[in-house]
Amino acid sequence: MPDTSLHPLRRALHKFWAPVPWMLEAAVLLELALGKYVEAAIIAALLAFNAVLGLFQESRAQATLAALKSRLALSAAVRRDGVWKTIPAAELVVGDQVKLSLGGVVAADVTLTDGEVLLDQSMLTGESAPIEAGAGVHTFAGALVRRGEAVAEVTATGVRTKFGRTAELVRTAHVASSQQQAVLRVVRNLAAFNGVVILLLVSYAYFLHLPLAQIVPLVLTAVLASIPVALPATFTLAAALGARVLAKQGVLPTRLTAVDEAGTTNVLCVDKTGTLTQNSLTVTSVQALHGLDESHVLALAALASSDGGQDPVDGAIRSAAAAKTAADAPKLITFVPFDPAKKMSEATATDASGAVQRIVKGAFAVVSGLVPSDPTAAAAAKGLEERGLRVLAVAAGAPAALQLVGLIALSDPPRADAAALVSELQGLGVLTVMATGDAPETAAIVARAVGIHGALFPAGPIPESVHPEQYAVYAGVLPEDKFKLVKAFQKDGHTVGMCGDGANDAPALRQAQIGIAVSTATDVAKSAAGMVLTEPGLACIVAAVKEGRITFQRIQTYTLNSIVKKTVTVLFLIAGLVMTGQAILTPLLMVIVMVAGDFLAMSLTTDNVRPSPTPNEWRIGRLTMAGVIVGICLLIFCTGVLAVGKYGLNLGIDALRTLAFVVLVFGGQASIYAIRERRHLWGTPPSLLLALSSIVDVGIASTLAVAGIAMTRLPAWLVAATLAAAVAFSFVLDLVKVQVFSHLFAAKGGTAADLAPHIATAAYELYERGGRKDGAAVQNWQTAESEIRMDLAKIPAQETRTEPHPGDQGRM
Repeated sequence: MPDTSLHPLRRALHKFWAPVPWMLEAAVLLELALGKYVEAAIIAALLAFNAVLGLFQESRAQATLAALKSRLALSAAVRRDGVWKTIPAAELVVGDQVKLSLGGVVAADVTLTDGEVLLDQSMLTGESAPIEAGAGVHTFAGALVRRGEAVAEVTATGVRTKFGRTAELVRTAHVASSQQQAVLRVVRNLAAFNGVVILLLVSYAYFLHLPLAQIVPLVLTAVLASIPVALPATFTLAAALGARVLAKQGVLPTRLTAVDEAGTTNVLCVDKTGTLTQNSLTVTSVQALHGLDESHVLALAALASSDGGQDPVDGAIRSAAAAKTAADAPKLITFVPFDPAKKMSEATATDASGAVQRIVKGAFAVVSGLVPSDPTAAAAAKGLEERGLRVLAVAAGAPAALQLVGLIALSDPPRADAAALVSELQGLGVLTVMATGDAPETAAIVARAVGIHGALFPAGPIPESVHPEQYAVYAGVLPEDKFKLVKAFQKDGHTVGMCGDGANDAPALRQAQIGIAVSTATDVAKSAAGMVLTEPGLACIVAAVKEGRITFQRIQTYTLNSIVKKTVTVLFLIAGLVMTGQAILTPLLMVIVMVAGDFLAMSLTTDNVRPSPTPNEWRIGRLTMAGVIVGICLLIFCTGVLAVGKYGLNLGIDALRTLAFVVLVFGGQASIYAIRERRHLWGTPPSLLLALSSIVDVGIASTLAVAGIAMTRLPAWLVAATLAAAVAFSFVLDLVKVQVFSHLFAAKGGTAADLAPHIATAAYELYERGGRKDGAAVQNWQTAESEIRMDLAKIPAQETRTEPHPGDQGRM
C-alpha cells in the first residue's frame, strides 16, 4: 500500500491556512507597515499559539494505515518454477500458488485449489465463528488460518484486495466536524457583519475629512476588534479539559474534536461481534439425553475436542467441561481431530467399568446419521438453531452401537452491560443501530437480547439515502457497507457515532464524527477511532456522551460571548467616532482588550454547566441573532458611559479612550455572567477559575487605567463607578437575556428524532404481550413499526415550550 503521509512542516503550515489565521496575518502585516513592531509581535504570538494548539487535533489516518499494514502477512510461501520458497508478501502477483498453513496470515486475496483449512475472517467480515474452507472457496488477505493446510491461487494483491480497499477507505474517509463548521460559520457571519460596519466606519471618517494617518490605524483597530482570535484555541482547550476528565473514567480521546462531537451525537452505529458481544464462543446450553447429566455430556464432548489447539469450538467445550467436572468421566485412549470432509471429530476412551467407548462430536445432521432416529432430539436441535445458536451433537457407546447422548449449543454471548448501554443511550435521545457482518438470524437475536428492537435491513447494497429510524439491524455487511451506512446517516443530517473493535470497522470508525473502539479492539480499530475505551465494558460510552454535552455547552457559551464582544466593539468604534470625531480606541488598546478579554474568557471552558438531556445541536443563525441582541444592549451601556464621560465630565479625547477601554472590559465581564446561565444568572455558581479570571481581568484594566500605563490615567472613583454601573447592568441584561433565549431557543417538541428511540421498544413490548412467536407475526410487527417511523419522519418539528428548560443549554 502506498505511503501518503505528509511532511511534518507541511502539516504545520496547514494550521496557518484558515479564516481566523488569515485575519490575524493581515493584522500583522498592517502593524508592520505602520512600524508598530510590538503590536505585530503580540498578534504573531497569538497566531502561533492557535497553531500549536491546533496541531493536537492532527488526523490519525496515517497511524491507521500503519496499523493496517502491520496486520498483513510479511512473507508468504509461494511455488515458483516448481519449487516452494518464502518471499516477502509484497512480491506476490496474481496467479501465484501459495501455501496456507496453521497459524499463518493469508497474504493476498486467494481461491483455494487443494486442501482444507479453518479460517478466521472476523477481522474483515465481523463473523465470530471461523469457516471451513476447501477447494473453490475464496478468502481474503488478513484471514488467519486456525487449522489445516491448503494450496491457493492469488487473485488480488495490495490495494486491490478487500483488505487494501479497507485501508483506502480509511485514508479517504473524512467528515468535517460540527466544531469546524461552527467556527467557519461564526467567522463568516462576523466577517460579513463587521465588514459592512468597517466600510461605514471608513466612509464616515472620510466624510469627516480625517487624514489618512488617522484612518489607517482606525481601520486596523476595527479589523482587530472583529477577529475572534481565541475561538479556535478555546475549542481545543475545552475539548482537552473534557478529554482529561474522560481519561479518568476509562475513555482515551485520540482526536480532541471527538469530545464535543460526543455531545451532538444522535445516532450510534454499533458492531456486534466483540462490541455488543464478547467475541468468544461460549457453551450456552447443554441438553443431556438418555439419563446422562450435563457434566457427563460435556466430559464426553471434551474427549472428542483438541487440547491446546486454536479451534474456538473445542476451546469453548473444554472450558465448559472444566467448570462442570464429572466424577467418573471416561479415560482418553486415542483422539482423531476434526475432519472437514466428515464434519466431525471422534475419540476412543474407556469408561469406569473398563469398557471401550467410541465418542463422536460434530454437526447434528452428521452425527444423527450414525445413531437411531430421535425425533425429540431433532426438534430440540431445530429449536436451538432457530435461536441463532450453533448446535453440536455428541454420540457415545460401543463402536458398533452409538447412541445420541446430548446436544451442545454455542454462541457469542452479549456483554453483560450491553443492554444497559442501549437503554441509557435511548434515555439520552441517542438511537442505537446494529451493523454487523454476521448472519441476519444471529444479528436479530443478539439485537433483541440487548434491547435493539426494529426492522431488519433486507439483503442488498446500502442505499445512498437511508434514515436510521427505518431499520434497527444491518446484517451481513462488509467494511465498505458500514462506511456507506455512516455516510448515509450523515447525509440525512445526523451526527453519527460508530463503535467497533475490528479492522473491518476501521473505515466507519474514521468516517463517523465520533469513532469509539472498545478496550479489546485491534490496533487498527484503535488508531482509526476518535475515542478508545481503556477499561472493559461499554458504560464509558454513556460517560463520553454526558461529558461531551458539558464540553459543548462551555464551547457554546464562549462562542456566544465572542459574537457579543466582536459585534459590540466594532459598533462602539462608530459610536465613538460620531461622538468625538476621532478614533476612540488605538490599536494598542485594542490588542490589550483582545489579550485581557478573549484569552481570560477562555476560563469559560471550566465553568459549571448542566448536561442537556438530549443531543446538542449547533444553531449558528439563532446564536448569532441572540449575540447581536445582547450586543446591542451592551453597546447602549458602553455608549452611555462614554457619553457621560464626554458630556457630563468633559473628559478629553485621551481620557475618553481610557474610559472606552475600561467600559469595554467591565461591560464584557457583565455580559459573560449574564449569558453563561440560560435562565437567571444566579442559577448556578461560576467555576473558581472563571471567578478568578474575572478578578484578574478587572484588576488589570483598573490598574492600567488608574496608573496611566499605556494610556491616560483616570481617577480611581471614576473607574470604581464604572465597575458598579457594569454590575448593575449585568442584572438588567439578565432580564433581557431570559426573554431572548425563551423565544429563540425554546426546546423542540416531539419530532421523529426525539421519539425514534422509544418507538421500537413500545412496538416490541406490545408484540411480546400478544404472545405471538411465529415468523409471520414478527415480520408484520417489523413492517408496521418501520411504517410508523417513516410516518413520524414526515412530521415537522413543533415548538412546544416557550421557555428553555434548565437542561436545554446545549440546544442553542
